[in-house]
Amino acid sequence: MENLRISASDLEKMHHLYRANLINSLSGYKSANLIGSVDDKGIENMAIFSSVTHFGSNPPILGLVTRPTTVPRNSYKNIKATKYYTINHVHKDIIEEAHLSSAKYPSNVSEFEKTNLVPWYSPNFKAPYVAGCAIQIGMKFLEEYHIKANNTILVLGKIVELWLNQNLLDKTGLLDLNAAETVTISGLDSYHLPALLDRFAYARPDQLIQSLTILDEKH
Repeated sequence: MENLRISASDLEKMHHLYRANLINSLSGYKSANLIGSVDDKGIENMAIFSSVTHFGSNPPILGLVTRPTTVPRNSYKNIKATKYYTINHVHKDIIEEAHLSSAKYPSNVSEFEKTNLVPWYSPNFKAPYVAGCAIQIGMKFLEEYHIKANNTILVLGKIVELWLNQNLLDKTGLLDLNAAETVTISGLDSYHLPALLDRFAYARPDQLIQSLTILDEKH
């Protein structure tokens, strides 16, 4: 099958929704997370993000990208106001409710009220988690960077606490995302349940790649 070449000028001529679907698919599978926050009046907010990214393990830092603030961005506003927020893995049983959280509700309406998802608070932590999520991360705002190219904002936060089922942790510290039934997103609206293909030992120059999955099976 012959490959199709799409130029920058071709992209510019596309219908904006078609172009958005195409460009959002190009980066491959993305993380699916619900960001929980609360404003200074106690109104809870929950929104789905596909931009959560690892930025470092020591200190433990995760980043997320918010869209331009030319319209109200409640999650961003709450994070800046209170400094605390949560990241909750979307699992396969809540994809419809998670997607519903992307609807544009006014700031005085909580997405928890509009979905079947329930807020849960851990002791001494200000922001709401999404009850029932197998992997829940408590975050504290560190810093932000304005991306001039498209007016988006990169928000960096430090991991303050983790809540997860101990059975999801293997002896090396790796989380079993298959067992957690963590889903991924492609494009703007497609949800997938991935499967582990293999896991490899640390790669070294001029050495054959070693499958850790095969080693585990032998033991």
